[in-house]
This record gives sequence, C-alpha cells and structure tokens, in this order.
Amino acid sequence: MWQLFAGAFQPGAILRPSRLRIMVTHYFGGEFHWFTRSSYWVSFDHAHRSNAIRASKIPREEIFITTKLWNSDHGYTRTLQACDQSLKELGVDYVDLYLVHSPLSSPQKRLDTWRAMENILKSGKARSIGVSNYGVHHLKELFSNCEVHPSINQVELHPFNLRKELVDFCHKENIVMEAYSPLTRGERLNEPELVQIAKKHGKSTAQILIRWCLQKNFVTIPKSVKPARILENSQVFYFELSASETAKLDSLDEGFVVAWDPTKSK
Repeated sequence: MWQLFAGAFQPGAILRPSRLRIMVTHYFGGEFHWFTRSSYWVSFDHAHRSNAIRASKIPREEIFITTKLWNSDHGYTRTLQACDQSLKELGVDYVDLYLVHSPLSSPQKRLDTWRAMENILKSGKARSIGVSNYGVHHLKELFSNCEVHPSINQVELHPFNLRKELVDFCHKENIVMEAYSPLTRGERLNEPELVQIAKKHGKSTAQILIRWCLQKNFVTIPKSVKPARILENSQVFYFELSASETAKLDSLDEGFVVAWDPTKSK
C-alpha cells in the first residue's frame, strides 16, 4: 500500500476527468487513491466518481479505491448489501480497501459487521479491509472474535493529536495507521513552531505536516480538489525533518480534534 494518497472527497464538488488525470500525473507515476463514502452523499458521491473514472480512461488497476461502510449499515446482512450497492454505484467489481467508518454501534453489531467484512475479503469484493475511528478498546473487542485483523485504522492524526497509546497499539498489532485531516483543515497551519520549521526548509506548513506523517510511517490522505495544492502536497519526498524538528512538532500535542472522535465511544 502506498504511503501518500490524494484525497478527493468534497461534499457537492464535481471531480472532473481532467482533474483526476492531474492527480494521477503527480502521485507516484500514475497511481491514485480514490476515497469515497457509502451512505452520506449517498449514490451521488459514488456515481459521479464512477463517471469520472470511466471518462478519464485511466486503467482500473492504477486507481486505488477506498470506500466506507456507514454506521446505519452495521450488522452482517446489511454490511454485505451495502458493499454490493457501493460496487454497483462505483461501476467496479472490487474496491482496494473497504473500511468500517466508525465503531458507533453495539458490541454485537460490531462483531457481526466484521464477520461480514471478512467474507467480503474472501469473496474478492475487497482486496483489504480495515476500520476507521476505532480506539484500543474497540480493537481488542474485535480481536476477541475474528479471523482477520484490520489491515488499517484510519483516524485523525497530526502533531496536535498524537494518539500515542492508539498508535503504539496498532503498530504492535501490525495495523497500519492512516491519518485523515492531517492538515487540520487549515485551522493550525499558522502555528509559530510550524511556520518556523517550514521557513527553514523552504516549504509550506502543509508540506511540513505531510512530511511529519510520512516520517511517523503513517499513510496520509491530504484532501484537495485544487490542482496546484494537489501538486504541492505531492512534493514532500526530497527533504527530511530532523529529530529535533520532529520532537518540536510532537510537543504541540494537545488532543486537538478538528473532525470528530468516535475512538472514545463505548
């Protein structure tokens, strides 16, 4: 699995084939991560992305498609049905990664949902399966009754929220950490320490945050639908943060959450 992806999701935004080609050009010689969601923004999100994929004429194998199971679709049967519906709307035979969007359900439903996820993996409808917004206690619960561990746990991660306990646990269990909202949706891009490090490297503060994720061995999905920003976000491989710079960024940790935090839910 690649470490840096271009997140294309934006409510109501039309992702045109030309923009998709720009993304593909600047991410790893032509490979692109397509991140969709199953039940909010409903079929519109899947359908217009399906149209963009076809119109772009980019081979399916060069696009890494992730989609998510929404909370209302938890449970064994509904999970299977939701996956089939997502594949139909996307116009594909499989997704590369299928994620449970959150643990916001009952313990039994979470276990039933994961059993269905395992069957989706076995059927070839997903090449890998994982979770999103799961805390340590949710993962331990899942481990108590599963055949396949999640390959990935996608949570909000950046220097302002290190989630050390969760990250350490996932690394120990060989679960890849994927950082969403790594740029804090722009809310913390002007922090003095961040600005200072960015000036030293001649980079933007967004690039520093992405580089921090890469050096932490997180997969990261900075979102943008602007070609210039997409290009900027990809230019993070030819410099490195020093140990002292990384430590300075780590010291900014305050448990800040810009999105939501189901990791603490029961």
